[in-house]
Amino acid sequence: MNIALFSDSYLPTKSGIVTVVVQLKKILTELGHHVVIVTVSANEKEEPVPEDPDVLRVYSIPAPVGDNQYIGFPHKKVVVEFLKKHKVQIIHSHTEFYIAHAAKQAGRILHIPVIATTHTMWEDFYKYYFFNVGKLVPVRVIRKIVQRLYKKFYAFINVSDKARMYFKSSFMLPNIPSAVIPNAVDTEAFLSHKFTEEDKIQLRQKLGIGENDVTMLFTGRVVEEKRVIELFEVISRVLQKRQNVKMIFVGAGGASYDLEKATARRNLKDKIIFTGFIDWKELALYYSIGDIFVTASLSEMHSMTALEAMLSHLPIVCRKDESFFDTVFHGKNGFMADTDEEMDDYILRLVDDKNMRKQFGEESFEISKNFSIRTHGLRTVAFYEAVLKSYPWPISDKQLEQAVASVK
Repeated sequence: MNIALFSDSYLPTKSGIVTVVVQLKKILTELGHHVVIVTVSANEKEEPVPEDPDVLRVYSIPAPVGDNQYIGFPHKKVVVEFLKKHKVQIIHSHTEFYIAHAAKQAGRILHIPVIATTHTMWEDFYKYYFFNVGKLVPVRVIRKIVQRLYKKFYAFINVSDKARMYFKSSFMLPNIPSAVIPNAVDTEAFLSHKFTEEDKIQLRQKLGIGENDVTMLFTGRVVEEKRVIELFEVISRVLQKRQNVKMIFVGAGGASYDLEKATARRNLKDKIIFTGFIDWKELALYYSIGDIFVTASLSEMHSMTALEAMLSHLPIVCRKDESFFDTVFHGKNGFMADTDEEMDDYILRLVDDKNMRKQFGEESFEISKNFSIRTHGLRTVAFYEAVLKSYPWPISDKQLEQAVASVK
């Protein structure tokens, strides 16, 4: 099968969507398919990107939605010729903006299906961007925009039941057929970066973490929509009650500066650590020195960092949200809190009980096995095959669900 993945995010930029696209390309290729990418141009300030005949980069400008994000402006004719050259049979979009529009245009011209993965809950994101003007925009306006951006796709892959329920809502696009294929972790790649006990000791010493400290960990973009400010307040309360606790924010983002200032004001610089950007190749080492993974985010569709934490044998404390329903099982591998304040008690229970941390961490690792990259790839291929079999005639939810369910 010849497949084109369209995305506004790709290497050398780092993000959850980049990880998804890179992993999907890798596993589809390993399964014997030919995969090409249509994406934004690379930032000249970042590391040079080698020429790749299977990657078409289009003219792009920085986007007002966070660091290292871009808006691409594809030339329709160039895109169509690229897809023709590679004899593409199906287009899979991982964006909803201009590059997605080019995907739908190319699909119509070439008479091939165009599907999309619904990665982003824009209702939760938009208010933090667009130079703070977003906070003045009513949510109904955002819903109309999202509906318009997504309405011409042939079918959806939803990364969670949360995503599926949102797009099946009466105010969204309930008639577009879809199935759920959760995100996955490339276990082999994640665990391939070997490190020793000495490496862990050196990192703990570098960060000022004592041998008997219990270490909490957040990984990802340190930005407002991840509710890192609320998480900071949770952590501050926990630190007031326990002296043997440290917190590491692993990642960079627009909220980092304000949080570091707040840390200094509260005299917590020896307790709360900000690493800044960490290369994905080093992430496994940081997870390995953690004891508890914590997040207060309510804007996830299906958290990649939670999957990485589970693969790293960590218990998880999060806010109760549908995006975690297939990864965090309350009282088994972590806790889901109804409020931010409730997170305090759950974190303290794990801080005080080493055996519980170990037991929950082992359960996390077992659950992580349900999200292998190979299973993800096979389910995606089954989805593609069902689409190609039906196109150009309509396909049903049931057909897509049965195709995905056929992969165990």
